[in-house]
Amino acid sequence: MSLIASQPVQDVPALQQQGGCTDAPVLRERGQREVFCGLTGIIWLHRKIQDAFFLIVGSRTCAHLMQSAAGVMIFAEPRFATAVIEERDLAGMADVNDELDTVVARLLARRPDIRMLFLVGSCPSEVIKLDLSRAAQRLSKQYLPAVRVLNYSGSGIETTFTEGEDACLASLVPELPAESATAATSLLVVGALADVIEDQFARLFTQLGIDTVRYLPARRASELPPVGPQTRYLLAQPFLAETARRLEDRGATRLAAPFPLGIEGTTGWLKAAADEWNVAAETFEKVIAAPRKRAETALVRHRETLSGKRIFFFPDSQLELPLARFLARELGMELVEVGTPYLHRQHLAEELALLPAGTSLSEGQDVDRQLDRCRAARPDLVVAGLGLANPLEAEGIRTKWSIELVFTPIQGFDQAGDLAELFARPLNRRERLKV
Repeated sequence: MSLIASQPVQDVPALQQQGGCTDAPVLRERGQREVFCGLTGIIWLHRKIQDAFFLIVGSRTCAHLMQSAAGVMIFAEPRFATAVIEERDLAGMADVNDELDTVVARLLARRPDIRMLFLVGSCPSEVIKLDLSRAAQRLSKQYLPAVRVLNYSGSGIETTFTEGEDACLASLVPELPAESATAATSLLVVGALADVIEDQFARLFTQLGIDTVRYLPARRASELPPVGPQTRYLLAQPFLAETARRLEDRGATRLAAPFPLGIEGTTGWLKAAADEWNVAAETFEKVIAAPRKRAETALVRHRETLSGKRIFFFPDSQLELPLARFLARELGMELVEVGTPYLHRQHLAEELALLPAGTSLSEGQDVDRQLDRCRAARPDLVVAGLGLANPLEAEGIRTKWSIELVFTPIQGFDQAGDLAELFARPLNRRERLKV
């Protein structure tokens, strides 16, 4: 087993609910899928948890995938690498656990700043039945209290694209300290957010008078938030089903809300917390007035580009429903089809209620059938993964890479204009290229 380190790169009108899709039929498809594996979640997670390291136990293909997805500049010091399973490991000529222990020892000696080490399973490690859970327990005993060793699976056999974050955060929940017996009610924001967005939300919560606000994941391993019956949590991402289940097993209560994308979603998300803390309506309106106004101003020019355009979502990130709600209700786009890998009706109930009545929804994927529907509809814009986007571009269909919507900070009022621009850009580019 060898270690490959990744090399270091006009205002919005009042929005009223009309119809909705709460009870809308959903086309469920089970067939060939075109998605990245859950390893790609490391790309944003390693930037978030500043003293954690993600060690993928996989193949050279895993290493190449991560290097390509990250585009890390040569002078950076990334916090992830791949412990490559070699032919001698697969042939049983070496003890894989001994090899892993050696790699971990060498890594921790070289990087004394590491306080949390994730052993991340991959397709190869799953195929050879390498028990990374037991390995993590063994290594934790060896390196605690300096380093906590955890594990989760990013294997494409078990996870898709954004599910890697869910698996990672779910592995953290058992490590969270318990609330004290006298703990006051606290708010936990769940889901990896860019630091700038986390800081923006922190200021708004403070202005609303919600003082005890914590985040999962925290920026440092030593700052794991306590959890218990007094914890109320808001999901910042719609793909955290297992993390939510484990938090509720610890006694936490979810605050039902739309997701903080666009003006409407961010307002509803913050309002769920404000209502739980009995914040007066006039106080709430005063706090959000300025950032909401900035967002309204930022959306004006993009609405001119996007209004009336038809958009088709292939399933990829599980962000599709909140994005579709934002594009339809705040920018006037027409939803041809909204596909999502998994539809968690409880977590997405508020989003479903806000979607335009009659929206065509699909869950799962049969890629050939979806491609047929997309080609027949000839939408103005398609949101898809890289594997589908480039061939569709070759057919003259404009696309937006769904992976960019996860890598880019898009939550909150001050990012609403940036989010809209991500969809306007490919349409504007095509216009500029016309002769």
